[in-house]
Amino acid sequence: MDIGELIRDLRTAQGWSQARLADEINRAEGTTLTREYVARWERGKCAPRAFYLAVLSRVLDVPLSVLEDPMLRRTFLTDVAGTAIAPVVASDLLAKGFAARLAGGPSAEAWEAKLAAYGTDHMSMGAADIQRRVSGELVVVQQQLDQPRLWSVAARLMTLYAKTFPGSDGAAAVRWYRMAATAADESGDPAARVWVRGRAAIALGYERTSLDVADVLADQALALDERPSLGLLNAIYGKAHAAALRGDRATAFALDNRGRRVFDAAGSHEQTSDYAVPWWRLNVFRSLLLARLGEEKAATEAQDQALAELPASLPRFATHLELHRGLMLARSGDKAGGVAHATAAMDALPPEKHSLTLRMQVNEIRA
Repeated sequence: MDIGELIRDLRTAQGWSQARLADEINRAEGTTLTREYVARWERGKCAPRAFYLAVLSRVLDVPLSVLEDPMLRRTFLTDVAGTAIAPVVASDLLAKGFAARLAGGPSAEAWEAKLAAYGTDHMSMGAADIQRRVSGELVVVQQQLDQPRLWSVAARLMTLYAKTFPGSDGAAAVRWYRMAATAADESGDPAARVWVRGRAAIALGYERTSLDVADVLADQALALDERPSLGLLNAIYGKAHAAALRGDRATAFALDNRGRRVFDAAGSHEQTSDYAVPWWRLNVFRSLLLARLGEEKAATEAQDQALAELPASLPRFATHLELHRGLMLARSGDKAGGVAHATAAMDALPPEKHSLTLRMQVNEIRA
């Protein structure tokens, strides 16, 4: 497959125009690429150089090896980016959904087991893989929503699905987060209602996007149930990040103190699930929060505490912490040093482990 065809298909899958792709590249790298140049790539008039291949890998969330190897391109479109081929995917998903309905569908216990597995997979898999798999599950579970318990399952799957959309294109993620909150309400499960809103709030606050929505969802979670829980913990830190990004230091510090008290009552022993907040992950939240507040000593302490317990199987989160160090350098006035530190950290992480959130943090450092 021609590299231009792949770029066009991946761009279309994102719902981007050629101009939007050029803008995303320019935001990521500070370049001045034009729409016309993207058009030349897609028409096969010229091929991206190594520099732009690396940038396209990050912007389009595709392994660099796929862009470089003509044989891998064909496999990638079939096996990884299948969600981009709408008619084929729609047909497959519809067939899967109705077949499940006719067969009665998985039991509630089977769905809970699936959710647990996705919670673990999300910590290490790429967004494209998760999005493709979860989209299929959503088509199946929507055929079983005559059971309130499965509204809870659907709500948590929707939240995970929302996380696979770039926060910079916040409209898609926010739409799914809001639907997830509504689905959780349909379940009548208080824990699910709080968790879905809290998870959305921390995702949006951490990614520095749609901060007003992060506040609204966090406030809803806090109003629903103030008893210590992981959902409440996520909501508090989502609201804390939004406050820090607005320059409201007093509120951010107050929420950090409140969050640590909630963690003491509700923190997780599970170490490697998106549904858990163990000690190391709490310190990842706090590391970025304190870096944004310019609290270098406290941020460094949080980073060191996170690294002390971070499982070796989750290198992406170690990269998060290095990017927080890069942000501190940039905030201290050494922007070039911060960008260099962040770039080195990203280069050290295998491309298939990169995430949308990591790229957004690099953009924050550059900004």
